[in-house]
Amino acid sequence: MTEILPAAPLVNASRFRAAHEGDWDRLERIITRMEKRSVGALDDEDILALPLLYRTTLSSLSVVRETSLDRALATYLERLCTRAYFQLYGVQTSPWRQLGAFFATGWPRAARSLWRETVFCIALMVAGTLAGYFLVHSDPAWFYALIPEDLAGGRTPTASAESLRNTLYDTGGEGALAAFATALYTHNSQVAIFAFALGFAFAVPTLLLVIYNGLSLGAMIAVFADKGLGVNFAGWLTIHGTTELLAVALAAAAGTRIGSAVAFPGREARSEAAVTAGREAATVMAGAVCMLLVAGILEGIGRQTVVSDALRFGIGGAALAGWLAYLYLPRRTGAA
Repeated sequence: MTEILPAAPLVNASRFRAAHEGDWDRLERIITRMEKRSVGALDDEDILALPLLYRTTLSSLSVVRETSLDRALATYLERLCTRAYFQLYGVQTSPWRQLGAFFATGWPRAARSLWRETVFCIALMVAGTLAGYFLVHSDPAWFYALIPEDLAGGRTPTASAESLRNTLYDTGGEGALAAFATALYTHNSQVAIFAFALGFAFAVPTLLLVIYNGLSLGAMIAVFADKGLGVNFAGWLTIHGTTELLAVALAAAAGTRIGSAVAFPGREARSEAAVTAGREAATVMAGAVCMLLVAGILEGIGRQTVVSDALRFGIGGAALAGWLAYLYLPRRTGAA
């Protein structure tokens, strides 16, 4: 019986690449220029060559797939063809429309997809707050272990009730308020960014950061509550805290989603699972930064100029209701 040998490849990989690599490189340069700028950045020669280069690259991809020349080459050509297709046939939208779509549907949809992680992070924050309160209430020495002295700003267990009250109702000047708002916005943004970024380490540092923030909050509540200013401090905090703490919880939830994907990737590779989870997580993080900007304005200006406790609770409660309605109430997405 005659032995049947496997057929030799009909196409030589090195010769095939040498014959067509020039067209692929030119197409990639054109597409990259369009992605970074626009079609207006191309000259007439490139515009005329673009459709031909796209069809040539598609033909090359078909040959590579049929002959199994090189898996890495096939992946490269698939990505190049996808980018070219998007630039040739994709619907181009202006930055303003993309921004509008982000606020109208993108951010709320991403936030709703992370609702479990958000609830979990809020629960951890509440638990940390309760723990911090009871620790400092039972032994004020815990306050100095939880909050550095330079961050306490004089609001310590040894401060008098009068001095603590002054920190809640001191109106100050407009220049100081603007600087205060900027400083606090920067600080809060850093907290949220760290909570998001640390999610890549299996989310453990993110969750510890959430608990520590709760401990710090509980310690501050205990200081004011022990001086009979618990309700006053709650109003002082509510006007901006509802927005700020929800933003931190959303950022932590985004980090937790990525960390969970890295720790439990399922059938995907860890890198692929992280990229998939990172798309929605990054959208939520971008929205959280916007919330922190609003919180910084409320904290630096509204909290200092509004001295009525009832009005502070009203503004903070309305802000929380507005965020929850905006992010979580179902809405129409329009026709497909």
